[in-house]
Amino acid sequence: MRFFSDNAAPVHPAVFAALAEADALDTAYDGDRWSKRLDGRLSELFETSVRALWVPTGTAANCLALAALCPPYAGVICHRDAHIQNDEGGAPEFYTHGAKLMLAEGEGAKLTPADIAAVADAIPNDVHRVQPHAVSITNATEYGLVYRPDEVVAIGDLCRARGWRLHMDGARFANAVAAAGCTPAEVTWRAGVDVLSFGFVKNGGMDAEALVFFDTGLADATLRRRKRAGLLLSKGRYLAAQILAMVEDDVWLANGRAANAGAALLADAAGARLVHPVAANEVFLRVSADEAAGLRAQGFDFYDWGPGEARLVVSWNQREADIRPLADAIGALGSPS
Repeated sequence: MRFFSDNAAPVHPAVFAALAEADALDTAYDGDRWSKRLDGRLSELFETSVRALWVPTGTAANCLALAALCPPYAGVICHRDAHIQNDEGGAPEFYTHGAKLMLAEGEGAKLTPADIAAVADAIPNDVHRVQPHAVSITNATEYGLVYRPDEVVAIGDLCRARGWRLHMDGARFANAVAAAGCTPAEVTWRAGVDVLSFGFVKNGGMDAEALVFFDTGLADATLRRRKRAGLLLSKGRYLAAQILAMVEDDVWLANGRAANAGAALLADAAGARLVHPVAANEVFLRVSADEAAGLRAQGFDFYDWGPGEARLVVSWNQREADIRPLADAIGALGSPS
């Protein structure tokens, strides 16, 4: 009955099993045998040589990535509804020591090269103006839309032409890959992404995210930033073990597909009430205050997104029997007034 956030979803059994296996004496910090396997295993997944670091939160992943890509005197172009803009409590500016977030427009929190260029081209190239050095996109976006590989390629081409770096916030990367029907490589480094924040917590992990560097030369300085930020956990093997468990047998991707399928059930019931097309595991719904109250009175939990809108998020473990009652309740509302 809870569709508030996939952050609150249970931990996948494979993760608990991996934690139990890692619960033995080993080297501290990231010298353990699990942490040492991350580079190789994620290199296999992404079909190229990567450097992979575990971090405990998505905020840490995003902000360490931006600090690696953008100097303090420069800027990062992102959507005005991006998580790094609205939901990180100023952490990107803190970690980058002052880099400016430059806000772009785009339907459903999704950017195009034209959206990005419009921001950059309005900035005179002189010493009095902060100049962009990086772009950050979220996949799936904060409104549940998904970038296809060709769309990321177009942004990556723009970044290379302008001498910028490209970061992908993949808090719901599994949902995006499942929806796009592509390989992880096609929508990241082959499309021009330099660093990926690879999310696991929303998708069955406990407290582990991966920072994946496709430009491996950026990783060494980030190791030092991670320590300086207080994010080098002494028992890092428990984070590495979670990531390895989620990647093993494509658990991460199966979970993303399951959540997307559940959101599709809600989308079918919502019909004309949808604010945005549903591609991943988030559904944005037009409902009046009375209708929202009525749904809550039936026991359904969700987030009020804005005036007349609600956000419903389906988690990896929710199956049709869990979702069908809400779909039926939405269908019973009829067409929006």
